[in-house]
Amino acid sequence: MEKYRIDQSKGMEFGLYTLGDHMPNPHTGERISAAQRLQEIIELAKLAEQAGIDFFSVGESHQEYFATQAHTVVLAAIAQATNTIKIASSSSIISTSDPVRVYEDFATIDLLSKGRAEIVAGRASRVGLFELLGYDIRYYEELYEAQEGSLPIWRAVGGHPASAIKAGHAGVPMFLATLGGPASSFKRSIDAYRDAAKSSGFEPDDLPVATAGFFYAAETTQQAQDEYYPYINEGMKLSNGGGYPRDAFYSGAYPHNVMNIGSPQQIIEKILYQHELFGHQRYIGQMDFGGVPFEKLMKNIELIGTEILPAIKKYTAK
Repeated sequence: MEKYRIDQSKGMEFGLYTLGDHMPNPHTGERISAAQRLQEIIELAKLAEQAGIDFFSVGESHQEYFATQAHTVVLAAIAQATNTIKIASSSSIISTSDPVRVYEDFATIDLLSKGRAEIVAGRASRVGLFELLGYDIRYYEELYEAQEGSLPIWRAVGGHPASAIKAGHAGVPMFLATLGGPASSFKRSIDAYRDAAKSSGFEPDDLPVATAGFFYAAETTQQAQDEYYPYINEGMKLSNGGGYPRDAFYSGAYPHNVMNIGSPQQIIEKILYQHELFGHQRYIGQMDFGGVPFEKLMKNIELIGTEILPAIKKYTAK
């Protein structure tokens, strides 16, 4: 774990990630400027550091309603605005990027941040960028695999075990997206990843696992769900073409559902359950999706820093 700058004696790492979406508020229809959105992302990273959060990452998405297509530029600004928090991509679309340039960019960010940068490499959940950048979607798989190498990266994985198995065979850390559903269904991917790593001669205990998904905290679980659902639903419509089914979203309150939306105490219990089930080293929440106002994000940071994070660190420290 030391190779990946993870100290398990301090407990499971807690992080935040943004995809840099730039969407209107579903209640008012108003949208802040792209400049303000970028400044708020940088400010969010600063507040996260002040609250003791371990990790902050910025994704790239080359489509309408997003503002961080040049995510390395944003990460460089965050590197200068912060001092201790780890920073990374979430994720860099390695399928359509020159891997040498990706490494050069992140090596530079690592220098600017004094050793706090990481790369999370993915192959895109939205395929519009292939046409935009002149690649043939028929070679979706080959383009990604051809650009694997010796870069010190995490591999971003969706819910299907096949991608997790490839990450295990490569002996690289895994960043697993978990957008909803029973936590047990994602354990299959984590188990498959570790089995593949072991079969390829790697020690699974040396390879960190991160899970990432929707996060939102409020005084009560009902309040958290009622506040966050309009943003998730409209955000999914604009980015994916279809909303988030209401029943599926509200079932996220179940104790064993992987979605961490609720009161601070419920979130603590769910994350600790997931940690016991997965044995993972890092959890990363996405709470700014769909035009959530900045004041609500600030309140979330406050609840994380004062209630959620201390409990998670206390019960997961080795």
